[in-house]
Amino acid sequence: MKNMSNLIIIAEAGVNHNGDLKKAFKLVDLAAKAGADYVKFQTYSTEDIVQKDFSCAKYQTRNTNFKNQYKMLKKYELSNSDFIKIFKRCKMKKIKFLSSPFDLKSISFLKKLKVKIIKIPSGEITNIPYLSKIGSLNLKIILSTGMSNLKEIKNALKLLIKCGTKRKNISLLHCNTEYPVKLEETNLKSISFLKKKFNLKTGFSDHTIGFEASLTSIGLGAEIIEKHFTLNKSLAGPDHRASLDPKELVDFVSKLKNAYKSLGQNKKFASLQELQNLKFIRKNIVAKKNIYKGQKFTVNNITTKRSMPGVASEKWDKVLRKISKFDFKKDQNIKI
Repeated sequence: MKNMSNLIIIAEAGVNHNGDLKKAFKLVDLAAKAGADYVKFQTYSTEDIVQKDFSCAKYQTRNTNFKNQYKMLKKYELSNSDFIKIFKRCKMKKIKFLSSPFDLKSISFLKKLKVKIIKIPSGEITNIPYLSKIGSLNLKIILSTGMSNLKEIKNALKLLIKCGTKRKNISLLHCNTEYPVKLEETNLKSISFLKKKFNLKTGFSDHTIGFEASLTSIGLGAEIIEKHFTLNKSLAGPDHRASLDPKELVDFVSKLKNAYKSLGQNKKFASLQELQNLKFIRKNIVAKKNIYKGQKFTVNNITTKRSMPGVASEKWDKVLRKISKFDFKKDQNIKI
């Protein structure tokens, strides 16, 4: 059986708390109850990440009615004291806390929280001062690769390692930074490509609707799956539409774990269970009609059938044209 400790499921709360600490607590509780390994948030100071007159992306406006990104982010911002409470809530509910910092102050804050993993969001993969600071922490890193090309991924890895992070402590997530993203634009084969290219633990940040993409990604080598979830898809916010509702999250985690179990090992072998069925399923060589001693075995007088133990069908070519040493009745196992 595949070791389940190798699969990491991240329930992405993001900003689906809508700036409400009570909703954030409910999201923690829901992720823990569903059996996710991590519940992930977004830690940021609006003033430090966006200009006050900067516009929203189309999906943000479509999902929130906000046209100003500063105002939108400010509405969904939680304070550091809120995150300290969320961190404690995670410990109480026995689920690991994870967050993506979006500015240098938030990186320092997460360090003070003594997190063991930092998630770098797709938009920061080319942010040199940001990457340099995270790299210097020598923590485990999950690097999301949405919107990036191969050169940008290489450069980010090189910088993180140069600044002090061990290469083996970095994981990559394939991602398409659209909310929601169409299945035909998901390009899941990037997962196996990245895994082979960089020889790092690789996963998938899933912004599609439904389960299909995440389940497929496991077969392509994904060992980390991240998926947004919400208390209610009808809430106003940039990510609710592309999120799982509470019931779907429970189902999602269960299906992922079952899919991962089915992977097995990277080799072909017969299981102990199926070997017990072998004698009932595989065929042996039997007489097609009465055969007499001295007759030659031919396609006209022998055939293969499921039968009592005897000469296996794989020995057909060795039996054919041999002279029978015994008399055989129709349907009797032949001997040579």
